[in-house]
Amino acid sequence: MTNPSLHVTGLAGLRRDPRLIVNGRSIFLAASLCMLAAACDRAPEAGNGSTESAAVAAPEMSASTDPLILQAREVFKPIPIKAPDLPGNPATEDKVALGEMLYFEPRLSATHSISCATCHNIGLGGADNSPMSAGFHGTRGARNSPTVFNSVFNFVQFWDGRAKDLEEQAGGPMVNPVEMASPKQHIASQLAALPQYRTEFARAFPGEGAPLSLDNAQKALAVFEATLITPNAPFDRFLRGDPAALDATQKAGLTLFMNKGCTACHSGVNIGGSMYAKFGLVAAPDAKYLPAGDKGRGAITGDAADDYFFKVPTLRNIALTAPYFHTGSEQDLAKVVNVMATAQLGQTLSQPETAQLVAFLAALTGDQPRIVQPQLPTSDANSPLPDK
Repeated sequence: MTNPSLHVTGLAGLRRDPRLIVNGRSIFLAASLCMLAAACDRAPEAGNGSTESAAVAAPEMSASTDPLILQAREVFKPIPIKAPDLPGNPATEDKVALGEMLYFEPRLSATHSISCATCHNIGLGGADNSPMSAGFHGTRGARNSPTVFNSVFNFVQFWDGRAKDLEEQAGGPMVNPVEMASPKQHIASQLAALPQYRTEFARAFPGEGAPLSLDNAQKALAVFEATLITPNAPFDRFLRGDPAALDATQKAGLTLFMNKGCTACHSGVNIGGSMYAKFGLVAAPDAKYLPAGDKGRGAITGDAADDYFFKVPTLRNIALTAPYFHTGSEQDLAKVVNVMATAQLGQTLSQPETAQLVAFLAALTGDQPRIVQPQLPTSDANSPLPDK
């Protein structure tokens, strides 16, 4: 089934270069030393875990002599117009269409009431505007749901980096007992009980003997999520060479963002998402923002040196994705900016500086994906019933 609402022409022809991912903590500490010593902007280093690739189709960059544009181009890249393909998982229209169906499919959850779109709402900036998302029988998760938009540009997935890519990430919530709570062995059989899915999987994965599988469901979800990019933000147009794309306040905010050292962590195409960083590098924030019990990356690696390190979030569309932090504990973006200035940079911002930075962050809102929710396969008398 092909969904005409999806613009995926040419997706299968795009390729991404292999990426070298090195120890994010080492990168962050090196960047932090530079940041604290000089409080200056810096361009991303090669091999820093960034997912950008010259092979991804990029918007045309106009020649410019504007000093601020040239300075920004050393640190940032615009979001490409076309979604990137995934290594080893090329996109086709049938595969993307299947992934879209699965993204909105509540029967992937044990209660038949939760889909990927529940916590990553297309109309809410790819998040759900809730501190902690409600999962199985209303159980609340331990962390705020990050936006799915532009997640293809993150070097790892989840706040703690426990999934290496979108494909691995797609399988996590389905089996997580606090989220969708579906037993792993039951997911494929649940889909196979709906005859239309057998047809859709065969179209998306032609030539395979058993196309309907959990692995293929994850692949289809990943290629659909890779299409959820938000190009053409005012800041993207500015980077491409349009000095009028940002107003005077936003330009002042951009200047502050670079000169105060924010770019040590928030750079590249996603303005984040390319490294781990310790929350509270200079000064520990309030416990409501950084509870002692959530050790972030340290809980995954078992290394105390990783405690309170988290994947640096993207700042793309941040004006749409309140509440903020992994705790979902702050609704006010201006307060978030001040907390980060104190905790990460050891600086106190003036009220005008805060307002300028918030104005710049608003310029990171791009074109939102326009998705028509698909018609899903119909359940019948032979379909499995939801968990009670």
